[in-house]
Amino acid sequence: MHRVYLAGPDVFRPDAIEHGRKLVDLCTAHGFEGVFPLDPSLAADPRPSHELARQIYRDNLARIDSCDAVLANLDFFRGVEPDSGTCFEVGYAVAHGKVVVGYVPDRGSLPERIRGRDPGLVQGDFDLNGWRVEDFGLPLNLMLAVPCRIVVGDARSALAALAALRPGEAA
Repeated sequence: MHRVYLAGPDVFRPDAIEHGRKLVDLCTAHGFEGVFPLDPSLAADPRPSHELARQIYRDNLARIDSCDAVLANLDFFRGVEPDSGTCFEVGYAVAHGKVVVGYVPDRGSLPERIRGRDPGLVQGDFDLNGWRVEDFGLPLNLMLAVPCRIVVGDARSALAALAALRPGEAA
């Protein structure tokens, strides 16, 4: 069984612990051991927040190191980009040779997806501040979409794509 780190903003959900259990169960159903990064015991940790943050950072890197692959929820979070922590975890995993399968809920290029969520934010090739919106026909910024296999759907769809990879095949 391959270990899969479950990256994403799911740790911030109001039902994060229960949702994490469901993701881990979904991994098991697909023949993987899911590793959800939320450690509920840290909620009562008395250390100052900056020390706790450092511990969570170290723990999550160790979790990624212990896994064979990363399954990443790359849906927009608090705006029209994926969660920044998830992006870091994806980059870390890619740099360490891990297979990464990401998932987004909707089809289309990055500008199309942005327009679908916030129709007034992108006009032509530019956002409201005049900054160019990257458009290579990919659903996310190329630094995520190129090294990862991006699946349109949910965690179940992404796990099916991960399970379909042949041994040694990159995402």
